[in-house]
Amino acid sequence: MKKILLLTAISLFCFFISVPAQKVNTDSLSLVSKISADQLKLGKLQNQIEQKTKNKQDASVQAQKSANENSSAADKLSDKPQDKKLARNADNKAGDAKSDSRNARKESNRLDKLNADIQDLKNKIADNQVKLDRYIQDGITARATIPMRVKPDTIQH
Repeated sequence: MKKILLLTAISLFCFFISVPAQKVNTDSLSLVSKISADQLKLGKLQNQIEQKTKNKQDASVQAQKSANENSSAADKLSDKPQDKKLARNADNKAGDAKSDSRNARKESNRLDKLNADIQDLKNKIADNQVKLDRYIQDGITARATIPMRVKPDTIQH
């Protein structure tokens, strides 16, 4: 009778110990999958940095070129203020300079947003890695407290 009670108590103890261990296992697996997905996103975003930087530089160069052309057209117009052709040309150059500067600002904002997204993903990966390390450490600690073998009762009654 004592053996049955002892075995029942031990089996219940093992059952209740294994339930949290399974939860730790599923939680750690979900963290691993999140980390992997985030690392994949991070790689894709980092591959875009070079192109976005090039776009920003090209837009900046174009904006500067348009501004120089606008300045030149304005200088020519100031020499002959009554010339309608020069006035129209100066107006067109001013519009080009305005749109090119807007485009340069947009490209700059896109690169800044990309860098911010990359930093956010890095932080998210780091946070999830800390959680995963905690689960792994808790799992090792939990396994260390679970008795590996239960020795049978050797006392004969």
